[in-house]
Amino acid sequence: MTPETLECVVNVSEGRDLGLVEEMAGCTGSSLLDVHSDPFHNRSVLTLGGPEVEDAARSLARWVVGHLDLGSHRGVHPRIGTLDVVPFVPLGSDDLGEALAARDRFGSWAGEVLELPCFVYGPERELPELRREAFATLAPDYGPPTAHPRAGGCAVGARGVLVAYNLWLSSTDLALARSVASRMRSPAIRTLGLDVGGHAQISCNLTDPLRFGPADAYDTAAGLLAGSGTSIARAELVGLVPHAVLSTTPRSRWDELGIGEERTIEERLARR
Repeated sequence: MTPETLECVVNVSEGRDLGLVEEMAGCTGSSLLDVHSDPFHNRSVLTLGGPEVEDAARSLARWVVGHLDLGSHRGVHPRIGTLDVVPFVPLGSDDLGEALAARDRFGSWAGEVLELPCFVYGPERELPELRREAFATLAPDYGPPTAHPRAGGCAVGARGVLVAYNLWLSSTDLALARSVASRMRSPAIRTLGLDVGGHAQISCNLTDPLRFGPADAYDTAAGLLAGSGTSIARAELVGLVPHAVLSTTPRSRWDELGIGEERTIEERLARR
């Protein structure tokens, strides 16, 4: 990876109709690195990377705004739009400069061409704050001031590498999942306790995965569950993980944690 390499991890509010998911993925060409769909979240995460990443994100956005309707969407994951989150991420560098420029180019384009209200996040504000305040106390940074009639709004971001990670519990105890999720939260991890198809799940965003990675999230949750009669049934990586995160984790735990070489950003970029 060069310092200029960008990743774009597009979160779309559709994860049940795999025919539609295949169609939207087909819009992204050789920039597509990974697709993860979940019917209970009713959400797909499409990881894009490489030199044409901005064009691929625009092509995907055109399809989503043209084909999906937020009014008919049902799912456990919070969302503000069909094209819910479009973050640009620098790979090989901690400098957000090019990611910020890509974010603002995308927001300006989507607001004008697709008439899609876009709210930015990054140094200005974090995504949870944007979700709470969008269309209420927070006006769009680009595009119309009110929600698109079918597509809603879009959160367009510039951020560092983040790992999305789900921990499925062995029980249906939603109150327990929410309690553990609440106690796990810190600047390095955002969590939600969810009822996912009758099973309790702790949905995690690891915002500093080199300092607090999948093993840390798993072990923290397991410790908080001790004595409850509930354990972690399985772990699920959503999308891809930087290779550097693997190097901080004993190989003997990769299967238990749901990670591996084939799920790294670097391995998928090398396949292009």
